[in-house]
Amino acid sequence: MPVWLWPWIGFNIFVLTMLAIDLGVFHRRAHVVSVREASIWSAVWISQALLFNAGLFIVMGSQKGMEFLTGYVIEKSLSVDNIFVFIMLFSYFNVPAQYQHRVLFYGILGALVMRAIFIAAGLGLLELFHWIIYPFGAFLVLTGFRMLTQREAEIHPERNPVLRLARRFFPVTPDYVGQRFFVRQAGKLLVTPLLLVLIVIETTDVVFAVDSVPAVIAITRDPFIVYTSNVFAILGLRALYFLLAGVMRQFRYLKIGLSVVLCFIGVKMMLADIYKLPTYMALGAIAAILGAAIVASLIAARREEQAGAAAIPGVSEGTGHPPDADAEP
Repeated sequence: MPVWLWPWIGFNIFVLTMLAIDLGVFHRRAHVVSVREASIWSAVWISQALLFNAGLFIVMGSQKGMEFLTGYVIEKSLSVDNIFVFIMLFSYFNVPAQYQHRVLFYGILGALVMRAIFIAAGLGLLELFHWIIYPFGAFLVLTGFRMLTQREAEIHPERNPVLRLARRFFPVTPDYVGQRFFVRQAGKLLVTPLLLVLIVIETTDVVFAVDSVPAVIAITRDPFIVYTSNVFAILGLRALYFLLAGVMRQFRYLKIGLSVVLCFIGVKMMLADIYKLPTYMALGAIAAILGAAIVASLIAARREEQAGAAAIPGVSEGTGHPPDADAEP
């Protein structure tokens, strides 16, 4: 067996083992994922990614280590956009909170396969046709501008062609049947609405992959680095969803930051033949853009909260509490 194949085998065995532990041990029974549990799992996945990154620095050198870290930061940041969509989809289908983890788990399994296909296709095209970096770069810039200018996206799952096809060929139960995707009633196999939600999430991820895979390819052409950075970002997506779902509206400027990042990466890709920006500089620029967007969002949310408190009659300025009735005027 070729030596280069062993890292791929070892990495995928690690991923499958972690997923088996996740679903088979910690999430065997359906339950509502608490913020504390989501925080712990987020820390687990991020620490795993950073440990892997440290191993790359040691084994493959600083350049590969920086490429992985930059790709991981990009994918992790872009995955936040997925969370907006997941929130709207679960709300649209009225998915009970205790079943959401199961949908996301199997959605991520499908996403891993699709990302591998997109990565292989993208890198293969670049290997055969070098000029394709220019359409790739232009596409990222266009996507960034579109993200910047479009209003809040509306979700219309009923227009999803795969979903409509599934409803045409498979009978669907009127209600959820626990966390099951299929159920047999009166000798007839039926699908549950939970499977329809999974179908929509899987097809939606294709759209996300079209944006995110070229963004990482703009950083590195190493298929192992592109794949592993994508996988680690996807693996932590479920925990990130349950951690941030309740506070996503506070990050109002994050979408602007992500759009600027996509434009920056697209320009970097198109200028690669003229000037190759060092990876550490690209990472620094991306971190600065995202950091500025997050800080601006938190400041705006804080000011809005203070303005709302000040508008409530009888609330003391700066305290957020009614004044003491016994206090002297």
